[in-house]
Amino acid sequence: METVGVVKSFGATKAVDGLDLAVPAGAVYGVLGPNGAGKTTTLRILATLLAPDAGSARVFGHDVVRDANRVRERISLTGQFASVDNDLTGVENLVLLARLHGYRPAAARERARDLLEAFDLVEAAERPARGYSGGMRRRLDVAAGLIVRPQLMFLDEPTTGLDPRSRNEVWDIIRATVERGTTVLLTTQYLEEADQLAQRVAVIDHGKLVAEGTPGELKASVGRGSLRIELRDPADVPEASRILVGALGAPAENTGRAELTVRGTDPRSVARALGELTQTVEVDDFSMDRPSLDEVFLALTGRPATSEVPPARKPGRKQGGRDAGPGRRDTRADRSKSRADTAATTTEETR
Repeated sequence: METVGVVKSFGATKAVDGLDLAVPAGAVYGVLGPNGAGKTTTLRILATLLAPDAGSARVFGHDVVRDANRVRERISLTGQFASVDNDLTGVENLVLLARLHGYRPAAARERARDLLEAFDLVEAAERPARGYSGGMRRRLDVAAGLIVRPQLMFLDEPTTGLDPRSRNEVWDIIRATVERGTTVLLTTQYLEEADQLAQRVAVIDHGKLVAEGTPGELKASVGRGSLRIELRDPADVPEASRILVGALGAPAENTGRAELTVRGTDPRSVARALGELTQTVEVDDFSMDRPSLDEVFLALTGRPATSEVPPARKPGRKQGGRDAGPGRRDTRADRSKSRADTAATTTEETR
């Protein structure tokens, strides 16, 4: 999948501004950025729901405008808004979608049961979806996208509204889906999500690509990490701080009772700094931490990824941004991997 110079505007607001992307097959590709950065608009263009104003986008060699039907045969999309029918029960939603995808009645019911179990929705299966919490609806949305195994799956902030346990289990399902041959493109503003899932990450801000690479490459691009020092005696903090500032040329933050952290340190200077420090004070422990993706985004854009880009003018109904209530899970975390394998069962096995 690739985009070349894609532009999309809504009135005076340029949501996507000359975006170039190249997504490799068989991996998770993360698109990272704050609300309003152009992530959802980009995804909707790739999923044939919006036509770009300029530039081109191709999925499996097919142009998303001229060959939209060929693209749709190969993809699935889970957007930010709930796509399920609130008047139908959880199982009815999944059976309906399975039948639309060509499953025979018995196979459709079996596939629905497998997915409901995988997403811990069995107890709620016979309840109308309108009574689900935001997190439960989100899980049902993701399950709907796995009715068939697409070649490319678009996930727009897939874990919005989920508690940490539920989020980890959805991550396992995404990993299992990729292991079975599906490419996943997900948008997220969660730095941890991109770090945990994506083999490559595109950082987008104001509709433009500001950086792209593996999480490790993006962290290395910042160049410097943080040195954490734990002292034996809290009374040594002032003296240790003075030594570190002199040796490393950066302020030492008192981040604990007897702990100092120096950010933006050059690894080559650390050995000398530690040598000077241990001659004067007792050091219990030290560690060097690489920059987080949050620090990478801050360095690249000057603001954290969780901030919001204020639009010049609201072009109409916002696509996405639905607040989802927390989903509650009773399933043990150690069962999530086996359920992930169930959720990624191929279409041929269930038809």
